[in-house]
Amino acid sequence: MMTKFWRHFGRWLGWCVVAGLALQVFFVGRIALMAVLDPQSTAFQRSEAWRVATEAPKWTWSQTWVPYEQLSPTIKRAVIASEDGSFTDHDGVDWDALESAWDKNEQRAQQAEKRAARAKDPSQVKPPKVVGGSTITQQLAKNLLLSGERSLLRKGQELLLTLALETFLSKRRILEIYLNSVEWGEGVFGAEAAARRYFGKSARQLSAFEAARLAVMLPAPKRFEKRPNSGYLAGRAGTIAARMGGVQLP
Repeated sequence: MMTKFWRHFGRWLGWCVVAGLALQVFFVGRIALMAVLDPQSTAFQRSEAWRVATEAPKWTWSQTWVPYEQLSPTIKRAVIASEDGSFTDHDGVDWDALESAWDKNEQRAQQAEKRAARAKDPSQVKPPKVVGGSTITQQLAKNLLLSGERSLLRKGQELLLTLALETFLSKRRILEIYLNSVEWGEGVFGAEAAARRYFGKSARQLSAFEAARLAVMLPAPKRFEKRPNSGYLAGRAGTIAARMGGVQLP
């Protein structure tokens, strides 16, 4: 009986390995094609469309693809300065940024625990804000091909896809796809759609400060979409605009 069990288990495990390898080949094939073909949509965009299918029947999808050469240097510099300052130097993962984010999250978690211990009602204490250390390439890998679930398995898959993106695509192509597909609000995807949504002009016409404001929105575009006059947004945009001159473009 046990022999039969292990035989079936081994067969099942073998099929799991084959399926996993087939999935990786599929992902790598899609990424390789992106060297010459623009993706029509991302996994994140499709999941958003499905999410609002019943919640907001009048929801519109705004996106206009702009080739890398026609994307304004201001939006390129702003996004790199805000999201991934070492974009042109790393191989897809910024290990120093990840370590720094881990340390900050640990400190904030400890501070939250102390506040909860002092509070009369610990349930009213806000959870600590989690700081991310993902690069532009990692964000693109997640948005292009993965679901929004959070797990160690999904994070491992994200790292594999990140390496594949860096292997098959140039930095220019990675930035081009990212800037044309990243979310900038409810149904707003890409720099061109964002520029027209928030400033009524083409992304090519954005000033340094306007580009910086868009870049600062990226970690939480839906939240900042509802608070366009946020003091934090303006202050942070000023900081990013000051950094843009030192950004190296691919």
